[in-house]
Parts: sequence; structure tokens; C-alpha cells
Amino acid sequence: MKKDEKTLYKFESLTDFHRVFGLQKPLHPLISFIDIASMKYKASELLLNYSNRFYKRQFITRKAAHNDLLQKLETILDDYFDNQKSLKQGIPTVQYLTDQLNLSASYLGDMMRALTGQNAQQHIHHKLVEKAKEQLSASNLSVAEIAYQLGFGHPQSFSRLFKTKTNFSPVEFRASFNS
Repeated sequence: MKKDEKTLYKFESLTDFHRVFGLQKPLHPLISFIDIASMKYKASELLLNYSNRFYKRQFITRKAAHNDLLQKLETILDDYFDNQKSLKQGIPTVQYLTDQLNLSASYLGDMMRALTGQNAQQHIHHKLVEKAKEQLSASNLSVAEIAYQLGFGHPQSFSRLFKTKTNFSPVEFRASFNS
């Protein structure tokens, strides 16, 4: 067995290979290739598992930085609705948020799940429902007008989302709030 610059080890024989890695001597040389393939698979699996653990650990150890990102996300969503961008651009999308935050969609989703337990789309829906509740309780606008102001193309889509999230239709919510 000799060290080589390009590879970690250069084996003189299969016996050397098996001795270094603590393997039993195979009955046939083809079995050695299976052993090598199995070892490569195990090594790559170990590396992927380690990388995944390291990736997930950042959401635990960087709480302060991620809370800043969450506040920035809230500011972006508030600005989106306050400046009535929803009238022109429709409902805010995950892609819009990732573009504003300079993050990938998967990273934003992982960060949101770690901090809030919701993915980015669920967070947008939650914000839409909160804005709808504000408008239903504080204004005399019709449900259709509120739906269009929030960026929905069809009032039925708004009503369906609102009922899914609150178990009340927008009309029922307004009636329960006013009584």
C-alpha cells in the first residue's frame, strides 16, 4: 500500500484494501466492487445527514437574526397592503417576498417553519385574514370590495379562504362583531 497524490491510498492488492477497511476477503473480485460501492453510499449518506443537521441547526442558533428577518417580512407585507399594491399586483406571493428579502423560497419556508410553525404561504394567508378582519370590523365596505382591495380576483376565493381560516364566513364574522 502506497500513498499517492491523487488518491488517498493506492492498494497493491485486494487483500490490502480489505485489511485497511476491516473487510473480510471476498470469494470473488466482483464482490470487492460491491463493497466499494456500499462504502461510497454509506459515506455520502453520512455526509448528507451531517449537512442536513448543520442546515437545521442554524435555525436554532440564529434566532435573533431570523427574528429580524421575520420583522422585515412583516414590514414588507404591511407595506404591500398599506400602499395598496394588492390592487395592482394581486395577493402577495412567496416569490415576491423572497425577491424582497433576497432569500430562496425553500430557505424562507424553513425559516418560517422554525420560527412560527407555518410555511411562508400560510403566513401570507394569516396576514390576509388579519387584514380582512380589520376591514370587516372597522369599515362598511362590502365583502366583494374588501376582497378586491386585498388582491383577490374573485370574492368567492376570499370568502373560501376566510371561512377555512376562521370557521366563519365574512358576513357571519361581521354580524358577530357588530352584535
